[in-house]
Amino acid sequence: MNIREQLLDIIIISLKKAIESGELPEYDYPEIKIEYPKDTKFGDYSTPFALESARQIKKSPMETGEILKKYIKDNDIVGEVDVVKPGFINIFVSFTYLFEGIKKALSEDHLYGRRSKTNPISYNIEFVSANPTGPLNVVSARAAAIGDTIANLIEANGDTADREFYVNDYGNQVNLLGLSVIERIREIKGEDFNFPDEGYHGEYIKEIAAWIIENFSSDLESIKDNNDAIEFASRKAIEYNVNTQKKDLEDFNVIFKQWFHERTLHNNGDVLKAYEILQKNNYIYEEEGKKIFKSSEFGDDKDRVVIRDDERPTYLMADIAYHNDKLTRGYDRVIDIWGPDHHGYIARLAGAVQALGYEKEKFKVLLAQQVNLIMDGEAVKMSKRLGNFSTMRELIEEVGVDVSRYFFIMRSLDSHLDFDLSLAKKNSSENPVFYLQYAHARICSIFREAEKREISYNPSSAVPELLNTPLAITLMKLIAKFPEEITDAAESFEPHRIASFLIKIAQSYHRFYTEHRILGDDINSTQTYLILSDAVRIVIRNGLKILGVSAPESM
Repeated sequence: MNIREQLLDIIIISLKKAIESGELPEYDYPEIKIEYPKDTKFGDYSTPFALESARQIKKSPMETGEILKKYIKDNDIVGEVDVVKPGFINIFVSFTYLFEGIKKALSEDHLYGRRSKTNPISYNIEFVSANPTGPLNVVSARAAAIGDTIANLIEANGDTADREFYVNDYGNQVNLLGLSVIERIREIKGEDFNFPDEGYHGEYIKEIAAWIIENFSSDLESIKDNNDAIEFASRKAIEYNVNTQKKDLEDFNVIFKQWFHERTLHNNGDVLKAYEILQKNNYIYEEEGKKIFKSSEFGDDKDRVVIRDDERPTYLMADIAYHNDKLTRGYDRVIDIWGPDHHGYIARLAGAVQALGYEKEKFKVLLAQQVNLIMDGEAVKMSKRLGNFSTMRELIEEVGVDVSRYFFIMRSLDSHLDFDLSLAKKNSSENPVFYLQYAHARICSIFREAEKREISYNPSSAVPELLNTPLAITLMKLIAKFPEEITDAAESFEPHRIASFLIKIAQSYHRFYTEHRILGDDINSTQTYLILSDAVRIVIRNGLKILGVSAPESM
């Protein structure tokens, strides 16, 4: 259990003891909350329990707090307990516990911060899911970094996460892609061509056309019907684009367990099956030949057509079928990460999940706000169809995977992100990625230097009292809190919290390093400072791994 969970148990037991002693009455008390004080001088943790229960038990919050205080402080984890007006119980973690936290980090090493669960929650996380009509752009890159890091957090928190990519390989956009490729093939061959105005104009279409000519000319020439030729070209173009997307994502340290093709839903009859469930559950009515889903019953602004009057399913119906497929696979939770322009789509799809017979809590949508790539002070306009966009591949080649992933993660999902290329390229402390990696490399260099000086690293010889200073205690608290940060970030789906936490511990270590000579003449202080440094190194390395960022040992 992390610190907050242990303190919650302590307060629950303290309340039970106070009731058993007759100091507090038997009552259906409100839920106990553990909070972080706004100012650390008031405590490491705080609970408003005494204040929130005052009216029900008709007892002064200060009196209740004092009663609970004597039971709370009788624990090794607790240092000091203060009861302050209007009724907060503020708790400081004991120095002994903090020092034990260093030893715990050292003993668990790569596993420090991770937890295991007897009954883990199974998650399906779908993210990126860019149309297979071209290369991934920087918007997709942010979704990839966020989705993969959330999955890493869920796994670190003891649950399971299957990463999934939905390939939209059905419908008019796919036909238009095939037509665009066919016309480029004709152009390359010197034949008459008529490129559609609404087609895909990017240079990558010519690359696909050349690839088809080189590898599938005989197959294409054997097709006499133009519509069949377009369908063939579209399938090959999707194959080419999906393989390119897979390679880009793998190079970005993102590996999907499943690439699910929309076409399979239609070919297997799954769209019709999902529709029949909605119909059976009385969420469908007919109007002017159209089949309409009662999405307004679930908060949508109006009901939505799911089957057109010509019997073709709408995109929404295919999406409903896809989510029905995911849920029938047995996941406890299904998470989608979408762009900001899909906000209005949430109510209708979340409603459809409930209409299919699943609990509301089964499905959750996270919205990642827009990212602007800033080049020379100006945002790059992105449009796949016009071929005017900056690709994910170009970004990786420009600034690298580590910087790209961190920059996409360092702001909350609901914040717009201006990706500053000039900052991303800097090898200085201004660049947060360089700053973090340098902190890790600095500690590694200290241990290399210790080895050169033939200083034998012996954690058991550390003297705890030498760490009883403000800077050291700050570091010890951050080390001890790392597992809790992972849990908080995982359960709130907020990966930026880990990015911010790592900066905080790196800053604290740099201050400690400036004011303390790690490898000094006194062997006791040297060994003591080394174990503190080692624990910081472990936290930074493990945290960077969750973010998908490397932790170099030298720079």
